[in-house]
Amino acid sequence: MLELPPLSLYVHIPWCVRKCPYCDFNSHKSEGIIPEQAYVEALIKDLNNDLPWVQNRKLHSIFFGGGTPSLFSANAIETIVNEAQRCIGFKDNIEITLEANPGTSEQQKFADFRAAGINRLSIGVQSFDNRQLQALGRIHDGQQAYRALEMAQSAGFERLNIDLMHGLPNQNAGSALSDIEAAINSGVTHISWYQLTIEPNTEFFSSPPILPVEDQLADIQQAGQIRLQEAGFDQYEVSAFAMQGAVCEHNINYWQFGDYLGIGAGAHGKITLANKNRVIRTSKTRQPKHFLAKPESPAANHKSIDKSQLPLEFMMNGLRLKSGVSADLFPVRTGLSAQTISQQIKKLQSQGLLKNEDSIYCTSDLGYRFLNSVLQNFS
Repeated sequence: MLELPPLSLYVHIPWCVRKCPYCDFNSHKSEGIIPEQAYVEALIKDLNNDLPWVQNRKLHSIFFGGGTPSLFSANAIETIVNEAQRCIGFKDNIEITLEANPGTSEQQKFADFRAAGINRLSIGVQSFDNRQLQALGRIHDGQQAYRALEMAQSAGFERLNIDLMHGLPNQNAGSALSDIEAAINSGVTHISWYQLTIEPNTEFFSSPPILPVEDQLADIQQAGQIRLQEAGFDQYEVSAFAMQGAVCEHNINYWQFGDYLGIGAGAHGKITLANKNRVIRTSKTRQPKHFLAKPESPAANHKSIDKSQLPLEFMMNGLRLKSGVSADLFPVRTGLSAQTISQQIKKLQSQGLLKNEDSIYCTSDLGYRFLNSVLQNFS
């Protein structure tokens, strides 16, 4: 039987100084002055429009993503945080994350974000190598990346994430490890280390750079994971490494098939309707100008997940976690009996791809390496 899971809030800020050539997110180059006040007002209308989905829960976490949320003023961010607290309420020790880019950073602004209620920063460094940053179309250089991290720490941010890419043009294991070493030495507690992929509808898709071949990628992955582990960073998710006690609670809620409201242009949400035995996904109008034109009715889509798709949806999230997901969560987060997937579980256990444990669904080391193949069994 379905039960209501923890509830998070995702807030999408869609503007950037420049669109990166690898980026397929719903982000838009800012042309002139960003309509900050109008967008904040639209976000608040959007949030209030979604209040029926709250169902008497308080917020577990908030994540400001983009785009580049740090382009907005601290006052704008604080207005949104305060409205979320007023109309929904916060659980104790709520995690509130804001994404920032080194090229849009200044110490006073970080301090103001801290005062506005942000208690976790995620800084999009991607690389400390100037040549790689130029190839990636980033607006900052390596020195600005170091400086942004120093400023964030000086502003009082103890919970600090670096986004770091690997598998970059002409990169080898040595240069990838240089980036990891710089991230480790910076004193951050969380590193999101993920491989550059070429996605449709990006500049790189139209004009792809020369990337490392498969064997080189495997060497980079192995060397990086070893070094991060040596430095005390535990790989708790496919591309996330954290010091003890520093995991991203917002993302953990995603992977455990929790609920989240998504507000802003192109934002997605996932909501459990226990009284109707349904799980729905929501999405909002993608184009900022369209979102701003009709903030009182921004839902572009609002669809139940078919019951036949729920096993895959649950496992696609839960098995990203290195420690797996509690088997007890499957019936209460999907409304389906554990028997629904018992044959697939036994098969994968017999193949050595899932661990032989009844209390959790967790891949073996081999299964984690071939996660996509494991997930195909639930489709």
